[in-house]
This record gives sequence, structure tokens and C-alpha cells, in this order.
Amino acid sequence: MMDFEALIDGYRRFRLGAYREQRERYDQLAQAQAPAVMVIACSDSRVDPTRVFDSGPGELFVLRNIANLVPPVSAISGQSSVAAAVEYAVTGLKVRHIVVFGHARCGGIQAALAGDFDNPVAGKHVHAWMEFIAPARDSVKAAAALSPDIDAQRALEQASVRLSIENLASYPFVAEALKAGRLQLHGVIFDIAEGSLRILDAKAGQYQAVPIDL
Repeated sequence: MMDFEALIDGYRRFRLGAYREQRERYDQLAQAQAPAVMVIACSDSRVDPTRVFDSGPGELFVLRNIANLVPPVSAISGQSSVAAAVEYAVTGLKVRHIVVFGHARCGGIQAALAGDFDNPVAGKHVHAWMEFIAPARDSVKAAAALSPDIDAQRALEQASVRLSIENLASYPFVAEALKAGRLQLHGVIFDIAEGSLRILDAKAGQYQAVPIDL
């Protein structure tokens, strides 16, 4: 199991390896960042969007939280790390794309379906956060009750990405950038076990696998 000292050892390898090899790039990044893409991903330790997309330093502006959720703007009251990060990405960095990066076997989605945090006393912060997908969760559970062959976990993972994209469009600065053609929203789901990536076709409402020659 990794401990803090292992992290420091990792830093030493980075400093003598990747940092040295890309020194010119890091010198440039020390002056400013200009990523064209923002990724909103899950905090799950098994899923790292920079690894999945094989991106280099400074290429992705990444926000991570439980179940890659974006609350609707109507739910924002006071401070919000999600709203602040999205606002900075769109109005400050002027990213051209925002990608909601979901993944298979998401622990947050699993907990939501199982009702692990339905008791707000047992886990009040997780409970409050996962309430953002409560309507989608309830719809999926109802459908699964009628059709036992439905994969509720997968269905809610997909619904969560769709919902976050819809919620992103509720922010005025996002809506303005979309209308002006300066911004595009995307949804993807990565499967840890298969290594597959599926992209949401917004018009069809379906996820299509990225073809790859193995």
C-alpha cells in the first residue's frame, strides 16, 4: 500500500525523469497555461483522464469530484468549487471543449443505487452531493424493477453524464459560449476493465464505442 514516503520517492523519479525530459515544456508552462479542453472527471483513484487521453502537461484543465457531477446553476448557493472551476475555464482560460468523463464501475453511482448514503447522518456530505442525481437514480431503479435485465449501474453512469452536460448548459456563461460557437460539450464513459471509451452522440442519445485496432 502506498504511503507518503512512496509519494516522495515518486516525486524524485519524476524530477529526474519526466521533468528533465520535458524541461522546455515546463519552462513554458511556468509562464502561463492555455489548455483548450476542460475535463470533469470522477475522483476515483482508478481513473485518470490524463492517462486515458495520453495528454501532456498543460493540455487538460481537470476538475474531479465524486461521480463527475455538475450541479445545475439553480442549486448553487454561495461558494461552489464546480461553478468556480467551470467559470474560470470558460471565461478565463476560454477552453473550446468541456468533456464530462464518466467511467464504468463508479463507486459513487453504486452507492447511490444501493442507498448507502440515504441516511444524511451517516454521510451527510456524500448524501447531499449524490442528491443531484436522485431523479435519474429513481428513474433507473424503477425501470430496473420492471425489467430485471437492465444494467442499473451502467444506465445510471450514462444518465449521470447526460445530466451533467444538461446542467452545464444552465450556467449563463456556458450558454453564451455555446451560442457563440466558442464552446462544445462532450460526454464520454471509460470502462476500466475493457479499456474501452464510449462517446455520447447527443443527437441520437446513444454512446458509441471509439474504434481501435488492437
